[in-house]
Amino acid sequence: MAKKSDFAFLDELLAVINERSGDDPKSSYTAKLLGKGTEKIAQKLGEEAVELAIAAVKGKRAQSVTESADLLYHLLVLWADAGIAPAEIADELKKRRSQSGLAEKAGRRDG
Repeated sequence: MAKKSDFAFLDELLAVINERSGDDPKSSYTAKLLGKGTEKIAQKLGEEAVELAIAAVKGKRAQSVTESADLLYHLLVLWADAGIAPAEIADELKKRRSQSGLAEKAGRRDG
């Protein structure tokens, strides 16, 4: 069994996404999106991030909540596509907790 993360609910949602990946794309948005590939998934994730940012700037709290849910769903679809588990993200965040964000960013090899 895969290691459970501190994001237990995300583990559950990711399991549902993985289950739906084999469904008929005509009846499952998840299966349809996964079938379109990484580029389309990433595009949708970006669209949701922009929609959330706009809602936040406009001070639209309720819309920010719904857009956050959309963003998180599309992020989980991207993780499913890439084979990333929430535990990996939790572990990375735990490693970063002991240092400042500026120090962590400066220490990255890729940026």
